[in-house]
Amino acid sequence: MIDESDKSLFRNTVDKQTPIDKDNYKDNHHNKIKLNKPFENYSYVNRANLTHSMPVSYKKDGLSPKILKKMKQGNIGSTLSIDLHALKIKEACKKLSTFIYDNSDERYIRIIHGKGLHSVDGLSKMKSQIVHYLEQHPQVLAFCSCPQESGGTGAVFVYLKADV
Repeated sequence: MIDESDKSLFRNTVDKQTPIDKDNYKDNHHNKIKLNKPFENYSYVNRANLTHSMPVSYKKDGLSPKILKKMKQGNIGSTLSIDLHALKIKEACKKLSTFIYDNSDERYIRIIHGKGLHSVDGLSKMKSQIVHYLEQHPQVLAFCSCPQESGGTGAVFVYLKADV
């Protein structure tokens, strides 16, 4: 048998609770996440180490290889893109941080970094930096060079962690 003090305690606790607005919950939750700032804790490469024709590929441990295969084939639907041509390395990294932050609700994005065909030593400084940057970014789960029709080795598709 439940005594009156237990009933009263239960009723007082329940009456003080506010229901969740299910229609507005996702928007409010999303805004909480956006209070964080863009990723800034990255380092720079000292020397370029990738040629213009070298394809790149990376995935974090535990991620299904099917995702990388899908990206390499270009079977990811339409993606938002950022073009980093003609930018200096530091400026490109800053723009990329903001781009990923602003589009953290996307699963796939495309980064056009260029091939570096005009580099003196045949090594692409921008491409090398973008690959190095992406390997450090906590929201990046995988990336790979795009298929030829989407930019080839002058662009990468990136798979981002779900914004939870």
